[in-house]
Amino acid sequence: MAYLSSADIAASPVPSKTPASDSDRIIETDIPARLDALRWSGFHTRVVLALGITWILDGLEVTLAGALSGALKEDPALRFSNFDVGFANSAYLAGAVIGALGFGWLTDRIGRKKLFFITLALYLTATAATALSWNLASYAVFRFLTGAGIGGEYTAINSTIQELVPARYRGWTDLVINGSFWLGAAMGAVCAIVLLDPAVISQSYGWRLAYFTGAILGLIVLFMRMWIPESPRWLMIHGQPQRAEEIVAEIETSAHQKARPSVLAALPKIRLTMRDHTPLKEVAQTLFVLYRQRSLVGLVLMASQAFFYNAIFFTYALVLTDFFGIPSNHVGWYILPFAAGNFLGPLLLGRLFDTLGRRVMIAVTYGMSGILLAISGYLFSIDVLSAQTQTIAWMIIFFFASPAASAAYLTVSETFPIEVRALAIAVFYAIGTGIGGVAGPALFGVLIDTGSRDSVFAGYLFGAVLMIVAAIVGWRYAVAAERQPLESVARPLAVVE
Repeated sequence: MAYLSSADIAASPVPSKTPASDSDRIIETDIPARLDALRWSGFHTRVVLALGITWILDGLEVTLAGALSGALKEDPALRFSNFDVGFANSAYLAGAVIGALGFGWLTDRIGRKKLFFITLALYLTATAATALSWNLASYAVFRFLTGAGIGGEYTAINSTIQELVPARYRGWTDLVINGSFWLGAAMGAVCAIVLLDPAVISQSYGWRLAYFTGAILGLIVLFMRMWIPESPRWLMIHGQPQRAEEIVAEIETSAHQKARPSVLAALPKIRLTMRDHTPLKEVAQTLFVLYRQRSLVGLVLMASQAFFYNAIFFTYALVLTDFFGIPSNHVGWYILPFAAGNFLGPLLLGRLFDTLGRRVMIAVTYGMSGILLAISGYLFSIDVLSAQTQTIAWMIIFFFASPAASAAYLTVSETFPIEVRALAIAVFYAIGTGIGGVAGPALFGVLIDTGSRDSVFAGYLFGAVLMIVAAIVGWRYAVAAERQPLESVARPLAVVE
């Protein structure tokens, strides 16, 4: 069958014959091939902007949570301890896990576009409510709900990236959009610098205004989301082939890339049985039986980067304030270079994921991250780093760690069939973050509270080992999906021979 390699067919189950009564639900379509045949255009740039804005907001959220930790500890109404800060950050991640699972299921059921607005509304409401927190419990609950909104965004957005962007640009685009998180981190750092300056506003109110700022910026996304259509690939599976055809034609027209009939006739087609939904039993069998090896790779990549990132970044401000004596209202200055390294990594290394390939770059980025963290952690433990040199070290480390983390999302979003893509992202994000992310901030909060550099180094070393193990797994078992159509990387469950 066109679009599928012999290896893919051999690895996939033989689909059952469709009863004659269901023949009217079988379609033959060239929509995937037409989407992959497109050159980069203004449409794709608008998709990058509209989706990247969400990660900018997520970066703003996470950075504010880290940069504001000192203010939360000093606020007379709250008086948080380091453990309280870590607990609240873990609540945010727990919300993201649950939100990803619930909204991921809905994304595969009702579509990518509808979930864009549902999850964004939850994010905006919860972020604004965080600014009104009156104690640890209320702050943690609102952070939990904010995380749930962001977790839902992960599934819908990563699915949309894969299904709208041509195969030859898919890796770089995914990494850059996910890497735009760090533009938000830089914005959060600037907000923290201004709003935590006692000369500008009282710290009791500055952190509250910072959260309101995030909610207001989120309103911009509501308008930008109008630019993005529903995924034609999702529509063709879910009984709306005519609407899918209309959207692809609109994209081709807007990009001035309408193919001639002779060219269209030569494009490979795929035959599918339309379905309303995919039963959870079939989802489970696909993830944990049919694609068991891919699932293990996704789990290892997700869990290792989640611990590495969340444990270090959520407690970044605590290390600067407790070990280097940096005032909480100056922390933002140290986040700016850190954010620069994180954004430049995907931007400059992202194209190599489409040229050198997924396996090579996963091994390089994960491996370098782990090795460099172990070295800098040792230097931290023997007290030879200043706040400035520690920041430079983190900047270099996360130049590699940022594309590594984005590669985890790329891997789980492109290596499973379209019918289960969003839920697959949700499941591995949830399990990985649950294992590596939720425990990380609270654990590091405790380690920092000991005041022992050796204790903190032990945490860094553990994160380094996780990343090196993930590098080995990626090199050995990751799928070489670069420049391959999604339907070749993972055969749709609805394929008809």
